[in-house]
Amino acid sequence: MRIAMIGTGYVGLVSGACFADFGHQVTCVDKDAGKIEALRRGEIPIFEPGLDELVASNVKAKRLDFTTDLTAPVAEADAVFIAVGTPSRRGDGHADLTYVYSAAREIAAVLSGFTVVVTKSTVPVGTGDEVERLIREANPSADVVVASNPEFLREGAAIRDFKFPDRIVVGTDDERGRKVLGDVYRPLSLNQAPVMYTARRTAELIKYAANAFLATKITFINEIADLSEKVGADVQQVARGIGLDNRIGPKFLHAGPGFGGSCFPKDTRALVKIAQDHDVQLRIVEAVLGVNDIRKRAMARKVSNAAGNLRGKTVAVLGLTFKPDTDDMREAPSIPLVTGLLDMGAKVRAHDPVGMEQAKKELPEIAYCDDPYECVKGADAMVIVTEWVQYRALDLDRIKGAMAQPVVVDLRNIYRPEDMAAHGFTYESVGRASEPLV
Repeated sequence: MRIAMIGTGYVGLVSGACFADFGHQVTCVDKDAGKIEALRRGEIPIFEPGLDELVASNVKAKRLDFTTDLTAPVAEADAVFIAVGTPSRRGDGHADLTYVYSAAREIAAVLSGFTVVVTKSTVPVGTGDEVERLIREANPSADVVVASNPEFLREGAAIRDFKFPDRIVVGTDDERGRKVLGDVYRPLSLNQAPVMYTARRTAELIKYAANAFLATKITFINEIADLSEKVGADVQQVARGIGLDNRIGPKFLHAGPGFGGSCFPKDTRALVKIAQDHDVQLRIVEAVLGVNDIRKRAMARKVSNAAGNLRGKTVAVLGLTFKPDTDDMREAPSIPLVTGLLDMGAKVRAHDPVGMEQAKKELPEIAYCDDPYECVKGADAMVIVTEWVQYRALDLDRIKGAMAQPVVVDLRNIYRPEDMAAHGFTYESVGRASEPLV
C-alpha cells in the first residue's frame, strides 16, 4: 500500500520506517527542508536504538523516501497519517492543534480518489471531527474517511513496540476505513497483535487514559517511596510485593525523581483540560500532576540533605535525559534538579551518554564532561538521575578516589545500600531508609 506520513518527528519517523519495513511504500513529509535533506543523507534527527539502520535499509530498498512537498505523496496514498506535534499550548495546558489543523487543510487540497486520513498524533477527544470538517470544507467532493490510530511507543524501545504491539487501536465506524487500516497492519497478524476497532472519539480517549494511568502508577509508587523512607521499609520490595498481584502488575512501579518526557506531562495536562471543558473534574489526574511537579523540585533538597550546605560545592550529575536510550530532554527531572542545585549555590558538572547536546539548550550554565569519571573528579556529591546501563557497573573504588567527598545520591536505586556502605560511601537512595529503624 502507499502511505504518506505527515511529520518526521519521533512518531512520524519511527512509524514511517516501520511501515516501510512491512513492505509498504512510504513517503515521509516535513516542512523543515533542512531535516529532509539530513534524512536523505542518512542523518537521523533523534536518538532511537536501531532507527538509523531501519531507515537506511528501507531507503536502500526504495520503500521509504522523504520530501517537503506533500502533493504527490498524498494524491497517490491509500492512507495519509498525520503525525505532527501537539505540544502543550502556552498558558493553559490545552494541546496545541495548530499543526494538525494546518496539515488537514493542506491534505484536503490535494486528495485524489478514496483516501483514509488518520490522526496518529495524540489529540483531544473530538479532534477527528474537526479534521473531517476542515477537509470537507476545503474539498467538498473528497472521497475521504477520517480515522484515529493513536501510537503507544516507548522512547528507547519504539521499534519493538511498533512491531510487537500490545494492541492496535483503530477509531472509525466506516467499513472502508477499517479495511484500509486492516491492510496497513496486516503484516502484524503473524505476531497475533490484537486490533481493536472503536468509534473515533473512543480511540482518542484511549490514548490519553492510558498515559494518565501509567503516570498515576509512577506517582503512586513515588509517594509510597516517601513513606517507606520514614517507616524503614524498602520501596523496591513493596513494589515487587504488590506488582506480583496480576491485577496490578510490576510495570511502572519504579520509584524515582518523577516522570518527564514528551508524553506523560503534556498528555495528563491536556486530559485535565478536556475534562474541565466538559464539566468533569479528574481529581486523581490533577493530583498526579501536582505531586509530580513538587517531587521533581524536591530532588535538589534531597542532595542537600545528604551533602550538607551546597554553596561553593561541586555536584556531579550522571544522566540528563528523562529516561535511558533517548536524547529527549523534554520535561526531564534533571532540569529542575540542576536548577535547584544552582539556586543553592552549587557548581554542577554533568554527563549523559547521548543527551548532552540537547541538554546544553536547556542547561547552558553548567559544565559537561566526556565520561562519568571525569565528571565526578573533585565532586562533593554524585547524583544518578537517569538509569543508563553505563552507570550500573561503575568502578566504585575509582569513583570514591576521584571525589572530594564520597556522597552518592541515587535517584534510580541502581545500587545496593550494603555495597555502597562497603565501599565507604555516604549513600542516599529513593524509598529506602538510610538506616534501618528498630
